[in-house]
Amino acid sequence: MNTRSIVIAVAVLGAGLLLYRVLSPSAPIATGAALAHVQVPDLSLGAQEGERLFTRSCGSCHGTNAAGQDGIAPPLVHKIYEPNHHADASFHLAAKNGVRAHHWQFGNMPPVEGITDPELDSIVFYIRELQRANGVY
Repeated sequence: MNTRSIVIAVAVLGAGLLLYRVLSPSAPIATGAALAHVQVPDLSLGAQEGERLFTRSCGSCHGTNAAGQDGIAPPLVHKIYEPNHHADASFHLAAKNGVRAHHWQFGNMPPVEGITDPELDSIVFYIRELQRANGVY
C-alpha cells in the first residue's frame, strides 16, 4: 500500500468517525428536575418525623417529597411503588442492601449508610402517606 492510499484511508476513517459522532444520539442530560408532581397533605406527626428522616437520608437522590429527580433517581410517589407491588419490606431491603436497576434507567441504588430499621419504618410511613394523598394505593 502506498502513502497516498494510507492518507485516503485515514481521511475516510476520520470522516466516518466524525459523521458518527455528529449523527449519533447524545446521552440525556440529568437536570435534577422533579419527575412527579406531589401534593403534600397536612402530614401526621409520624409522617413529619419520616419526612425529616427522608430528607436527611433519601432526599438528595429521590428529591423533595419523594418526587424523584431527572437523571438521578425515580419518584417514590408512583404507581410502581404502590403497596401491592412494593411492600414496605422492599423499602427496607433497598435501603439496607441497595438495588439493581430494574424499573428505571437511573443505574443501581447503593445501600444507604447508617440507617436503622426504626428510621426506615418512619420513612416508609411518610412515603405511604404521600402516596395515599396522591392516589397511589
